This record gives sequence, structure tokens and C-alpha cells, in this order.
Amino acid sequence: MGRKKRNKLFEAVEVTDAGAKGKSIAKAPDGKVIFIDNAVPGDVADVQTTKKRKAYYQGTAVNFHELSEKRVEPVCKHFGSCGGCKWQNMNYKYQLEYKQREVVNNLQRLGKIELPEITPILGSKEIYFYRNKMEFTFSDSRWLTQEEIQSGKEFDNKNALGFHIPGMWDKILDIEKCHLQEDPSNAIRNFVKEFATEHGMPFFNPRHQSGFLRTLMIRTSSTGEIMVLVQFFEENKEDRELLLDKIAERFPEITSLQYVINGKGNDTIYDQEVICYKGRDHIFEEMEGLKFKINAKSFYQTNSEQAYELYKITRNFADLKGDELVYDLYTGTGTIAQFIAAKAKKVIGVEAVPEAIEDAKENAKRNNIENTEFFAGDMRKVFTSNFIKQHGHPDVIVTDPPRDGMHKDVVAQIIGILPERIVYVSCNSATQARDLAMLDEHYKVTRVQPVDMFPQTHHVENVVCLERR
Repeated sequence: MGRKKRNKLFEAVEVTDAGAKGKSIAKAPDGKVIFIDNAVPGDVADVQTTKKRKAYYQGTAVNFHELSEKRVEPVCKHFGSCGGCKWQNMNYKYQLEYKQREVVNNLQRLGKIELPEITPILGSKEIYFYRNKMEFTFSDSRWLTQEEIQSGKEFDNKNALGFHIPGMWDKILDIEKCHLQEDPSNAIRNFVKEFATEHGMPFFNPRHQSGFLRTLMIRTSSTGEIMVLVQFFEENKEDRELLLDKIAERFPEITSLQYVINGKGNDTIYDQEVICYKGRDHIFEEMEGLKFKINAKSFYQTNSEQAYELYKITRNFADLKGDELVYDLYTGTGTIAQFIAAKAKKVIGVEAVPEAIEDAKENAKRNNIENTEFFAGDMRKVFTSNFIKQHGHPDVIVTDPPRDGMHKDVVAQIIGILPERIVYVSCNSATQARDLAMLDEHYKVTRVQPVDMFPQTHHVENVVCLERR
């Protein structure tokens, strides 16, 4: 048997850039790129490679010779183990710089199209505690950190309520304080964990598919409302009521307390019955006087404050005069459609998830918006020539597709009808660039505005305005 190739150690490598998926980038002596998971551009470090591919290495910095001036001290004690906020060790000013650069690179390199001057990225006022939705997972075999393993201590309590370790479906890191959602989020999570442990309620074990407590979801809204949903793996009426009653008693400010009993292989709740235990089965989010009802399964942008900024940019780019027919593709729960409706003659929203469309219709009714219509179905099957014949030729199209971008049939359909203007909102500028290249023959990009919805992470949204040539 041949000897397994040993991973290499590269000494005193200079980290030059931040790249895809929050990793930083350096060049190996052999000219290959190294993707490093724990360094900041400007660091000089010894890098231990963990994987070798044809064109690149993956590695970890094991010894720092010089620390970058772009570094800051991470605020969270879980930084490094938790896969959440990978850029917490980088000054926010530089996070924005690298996000901006990623958008520009993708549009130029992948789109290869003529671009206007790209507006500087819109940063987030809040760089911590900005999320309105968090999901935590229970586990009876928590992930032990390096320090804990090295201490040689015996740990009796292996219960965890926290996040998956990156790349490991069955390992959960116990979280004491998360910096992503405002209080009482941390207090609720810690209380649930303590109370359940004290009362011997079994935490889930994904390998054996056993246990009682499965997941905990907390949603908050800018109106101060709170939703808590506990997912149980099996029914145990006595323990379930004991836990839910205690949560309600300890946190009387909870608006909506709900639960799910889910014994299937995965923990998604979208195909499960959600039962309201106390309060109402929804909370409200508000934006410019519009109210949006959010239930346990609703999709809503997870950073409410920045969502408002994103929607204002979208409305501004759409530049509506009041007599336009607008199509809002991938409308979700119809938030953008309703947000721009006052400035349009009519807005038609299309979305694949039927429940989201039900929410959209109900929200429009509640907001007394009478010039919107919503349709559910697979975009390329709904958004057809017949549909356009029936509902009218759009003057403006707003599109906010998932990470994969638009299906090529959808792009072809847009080219087939040639609206005057397209506003393309994207959470992945690489697939957006691909779609813009397909539209380039007929449309000119006139405005580009990146928006940071997720500080401390590498994710970046981008809004593009296209005008007919």
C-alpha cells in the first residue's frame, strides 16, 4: 500500500484576500491558492493544509507571525467553534469592503457586461443582535471544544441546545450567549435548557432517532412581539405541558407559544401540524404602516431593519409613476409587492410556496391593498405567455430569486416580453451575474447597489436596475 500523502505545512504565508464562503485567501509557494478558515487578510501565518485539490489547498493557520490591522477581538465566546459569524474577527469596515469587492468581481468577471459606477455598499446600523429568527437544536451528546477535551475533565451533562458544528449533521455546539438575536432570546433558550435538564427530559439523539426535545425556534419582531416554538420528537403530555407552562410563566411577554410533535427523520416543520398552546398563532411585523402577519412557517427577511432599507432601494430603482403594471417574481409573502403597490397601478406576485401566497393575500387584505394579485406555482410553469396574455404585459419586473438565480426559461420569458425596466434583487451575485449576461443584449445595467443584511458573515445582497436598450 502506498503511503497516504501527508498534508503540507507552509510557513510564513501572507494572507492577501477574503473570498468565497467566508474563507481567506493566500498563495502557496507552488502558486496554488490556499483557502484558510481562521485568518484575516493581512495576517502572516504558518498554514497547515487539510485538503489538497488540483487547483487549490484548504488549510488552517496554526501559528501567527504577524496579525493584520484589519483584525478585531471577536465579541462571542463561541467564535471559532460555531460556524455562524465567521467574520467576527474582522473590523466591520473591512467586512463591507470585501463584500463590495465580491459583488464587483462577480458582475465584472462572470457577467462580463458594461456596468455603471457601483454605489458603495449600504452597511447595517446594527452589526449584532439584528436577526428576527433563530433556530436551535437539542442534542444529548454535545460537541466538546478542544479546551474541554484537553482539560481531561469528565462531563456528566452532555446536553446541548445550540447550533450544528459546520459540516457535521449530528454534532451540536451548546450556546450560552448568541450575539445574533435580541433579548429575551438568550434568556429563553438558557431557561428551556436548564429546566428540561433539571427535570430529566431527554434531549434528541439524531443517530438513534430518540429523545423528547428536538428544536427550539424563537422569532421576534420590531413591534416587540415574540414567538416561541418547541419541536418535540414524541408526545409526552405531562412533560410537554410542564415545559410549555413554565416557559409561559417565566416569560409572560411571549405573544405566541406553539409546538410541533415531529417523529419523522428530519426536523423541518413545513409538512407538520403546528399547534398553538398559548396566545395567538402569529406575530406581526410592521413597515411604513403596513402590517405583515408572520406564522411559524412564514418566510420573512431575517434582518427586519435592513429589509426595510433593501425594499426602499428596490422601490426607488423601480421608479414607478403610478400607471404601471408590475410583476413581482419570487414574491415570497408579498412584502415587496405590497411595499411598492401604492406607487403602481397593479402588482402581480408569483411564488412557488402555496402557504406564502396565502400569507400574501391575507396581508394585502389586512393592509387594505386592493391592487395586488398573488399566484402560487413553479415560476417557469406559471410565468408563461398565456399568463401574460391573461394578466397583462408588465411595464416593470421585480425579481428576487433564491440563491440559484432565475431558471433560464424564466430569463427567456422575460426576454420574450421585454418590460421597460427590471429590478433584480439577489442574495448571490454570482448567479445574478450569469443572469445579467443573458439579459445583456436587450438590457443595460444602470444602477447597482450592494446591501449588507448579515454583518459578521460573508453574505451580501445586491440590487441591480436594468433598462431596455
